[in-house]
Amino acid sequence: MNKDLTVGKPESVLWRFCLPLFGSIIFQQLYNIADSLVAGKFIGENALAAVGNSYEITLIFIAFAFGCNIGCSVIVSQFFGAKRYRDVKTTVFTTMISSAVLCGVLMISGIIGCDGLLALIRTPEEIMRDSQIYLDIYIWGLPFLFFYNIATGIFSALGDSRTPFYFLAVSSTTNIVVDILFVTAFHMGVAGVAWATFLCQGASAILAVAVVLRRLRTIRTDGKAELFSWQIFGKIVKIAVPSILQQSFISVGNIVIQSIINGFGASVIAGYAAAVKLNNLVITSFTTIGNGISNYTAQNIGAGKTERIRQGFRAGVKLVWVLCLPLFLLYFFAGRWLLYLFMDEPTQTAIRTGIQYLRILSPFYFVVSAKLIADGILRGSGLMKKFMVSTFTDLLLRVALAYTLSKLMGAVGIWCAWPIGWFIATALSILFYRSGPWNAKEEKQRKSN
Repeated sequence: MNKDLTVGKPESVLWRFCLPLFGSIIFQQLYNIADSLVAGKFIGENALAAVGNSYEITLIFIAFAFGCNIGCSVIVSQFFGAKRYRDVKTTVFTTMISSAVLCGVLMISGIIGCDGLLALIRTPEEIMRDSQIYLDIYIWGLPFLFFYNIATGIFSALGDSRTPFYFLAVSSTTNIVVDILFVTAFHMGVAGVAWATFLCQGASAILAVAVVLRRLRTIRTDGKAELFSWQIFGKIVKIAVPSILQQSFISVGNIVIQSIINGFGASVIAGYAAAVKLNNLVITSFTTIGNGISNYTAQNIGAGKTERIRQGFRAGVKLVWVLCLPLFLLYFFAGRWLLYLFMDEPTQTAIRTGIQYLRILSPFYFVVSAKLIADGILRGSGLMKKFMVSTFTDLLLRVALAYTLSKLMGAVGIWCAWPIGWFIATALSILFYRSGPWNAKEEKQRKSN
């Protein structure tokens, strides 16, 4: 069901809208977690290391899909808030056509270049073959990744956060079952893990796009929508490209960090692979709530209700901090047992690595979550330069510090780079949010009274 995010008490509106998004991303992350869990539990530590090693490269492709999602979602939200329904449809069609072209280019690039990239990041010989197999299958599933992300972005833009949740709840649960079936019954190894994700994500993508197109047919317009608009394409690109660059540079930074980690051996790689999946579950969840804040911000800007943005920021921070507390307690005190879910007979080095990572990072979830809410408002309002400055500051600090501190403190130094980058980038994001036009308008009204 489509929902107008420009009416109602902001806190109630956002909680009802964002909580299903949080649930959706939990199930979305189950795809990646299931791959690592099944690989480590039913195949072995090297298989877990291979999937984790490949995952950093898949994040580059996910960055492009995420950018298409955000670009389409923000523009559709603005048009929907302004009740320009014909432009809503044109934006959807334009995004699908341009994303199909982009996806084709990425598939060709991936087929040609991924093996070289695996070698570049110093992938150990014992996990090289499995890493190649996983990536090759993953690349053929890119169209499903792209169109599923576009569909979920459209649902969110229309104020519907429940439909993606239903799709993901079913498909991710099915993925776990198929993962185990392919690995244990058919003995397909890492290839079975990759094919399970391919099939389940493919089914959910096809169904999601079908529902989107049917939903669009129910929206009445004052004329026939164009299949492609260069003007709207430009608007999408303005939002999508910075988001793609942000996620791509983060992915490249993570690949650089992965190459540093690879120098410590397969056991450290396996421990990091398990722990980083748990960490990414949290960060991606908060990022998704930030995306919901972007939709809320864009709809209200489209409707000319900028005074609701400050209330939305406060409600968003309250929401993520409520979620932070149990996640921090779980990871900090029960991280060991969560790591055992991924590994059948782990080495002490692998377990120790994972525990150190989680205990160093989890207390700072309260910091980075506030940054992601502020980023959501900056992105939803089109302030992409400021959004990128804070993001790149975080990334550059993390990479530089990971390299420097690893020389002084070993692998522990790499994990310490995260909180430092988060702190400084959060300060920038909050500063940029507070200098936004919505704050200036409210301050002017307060002084006039």
